[in-house]
Amino acid sequence: MSRRGNTVRAGVLAVVALLAASCGSPGNPVDPAPVSNAAWPQPAHVGGPDTSAGGGSDTSCNPLASLSPSSTSVPDSSTMGEIKRRGKLIAGVDQTTYLFGFRNPTSGNLEGFDIDMVNEIARAIFGSPDGHVQFRAITSGQREEVLEKHQVDIVVRTYSITCSRKKDVQFSSVYYKAGQRILVTKESKVTKLADLTGKRVCAAKKSTSAAKIATDPAKLVPVSVDNWSDCLVMLQQGQVDAVSTDDTILAGMAAQDPTLQVVGGQFTEENYGIGVPKDNEDMVRFVNAVLDEVRNGGAWQDSYRRWVEPSLGAASPPSPQYQ
Repeated sequence: MSRRGNTVRAGVLAVVALLAASCGSPGNPVDPAPVSNAAWPQPAHVGGPDTSAGGGSDTSCNPLASLSPSSTSVPDSSTMGEIKRRGKLIAGVDQTTYLFGFRNPTSGNLEGFDIDMVNEIARAIFGSPDGHVQFRAITSGQREEVLEKHQVDIVVRTYSITCSRKKDVQFSSVYYKAGQRILVTKESKVTKLADLTGKRVCAAKKSTSAAKIATDPAKLVPVSVDNWSDCLVMLQQGQVDAVSTDDTILAGMAAQDPTLQVVGGQFTEENYGIGVPKDNEDMVRFVNAVLDEVRNGGAWQDSYRRWVEPSLGAASPPSPQYQ
């Protein structure tokens, strides 16, 4: 047979062998990869116990006594005069806490009780807040930092006054009183902190709530996050058993998710003040004068009725204390 014939014959045999192999036994089946439920992703920067805020353990001062108010005039040489020349009041606020500081998904504007307080301060400086406020969204853990570095003029962010914090920043008089409670699913049987022994409880970093969770005798398992909205997501996903912080913040979460509820009574007292850089005493006195007008002129009550009363019931503005 010629070389060409040998080549053709070899090719035919190869094809026949291939066809035979394809008709043979498929062999033993391969087990598929094991299938399990994928875990929900956690928010960024989830941590453990955090006692950095100190809570109410430091009693070296009267935390609620602020500098006495001056007036709502704006001298050229004052801190307020500098703000007026700049054309903007720079305010550190929250954008994730429904009812107090949140971004309206329709308008894109920041709204809530704390935002109303910022606007009243801007109104006192400029005559109107419109176009004169630069909001800077910050986490709970950034509140002291932005004030110490003079990156903002004020912080209005559900900011509890403590002696520990007053060593680094100034506070206005108290403009709102809250109290720490517990948020759980409606299926939960939890009604108090003692029911959460050995359970995961979420709070924002550098908050007095986180300090309480970390030090409570009930021996909870603290979970700390950057923003309160992270706690809400982790509770909805079953990654924590409860969220514990001020009832004002929890009320906003419950209003957003009808499967959740606020339970138990208040077990702390949280007094909110407006944070001001340590060396801007004239700004503290000015803010206190504005807050006096807000309390007495009806602006406080109007804001409270709009944002908070439907969730927490009627209330009156807290009385100020001055040094």
